[in-house]
Amino acid sequence: MNKPPFAIPSFIFLLASVPLVLGRIPQNRFYGVRTRKTLSDRRVWLAANKLAGRLVITSSLIYLSIAALVPSSTDILSANWWVHLGGFALPLVASLLIIHLYLKRL
Repeated sequence: MNKPPFAIPSFIFLLASVPLVLGRIPQNRFYGVRTRKTLSDRRVWLAANKLAGRLVITSSLIYLSIAALVPSSTDILSANWWVHLGGFALPLVASLLIIHLYLKRL
């Protein structure tokens, strides 16, 4: 059995999200949800980044669960490879959409 193709990036995203959830990252232009709205208001920065951190942690855990349950493959024609890609990409895309909608409401 091969190594899950997206396990390392998923684990890195998980670790990078923890400080966001804990509110440990000050407003900056390099790390976190960086928009005009979040950079202009500390309250919005903290709220958006806490939500983003929770969503990315959830996305990472979804993929890591798939990686633990579905055998991986290096063959991109394999259904399992596509399950891994979907399990990695779809939760992250959904997270970005949710964050975008949340920021529009603030």
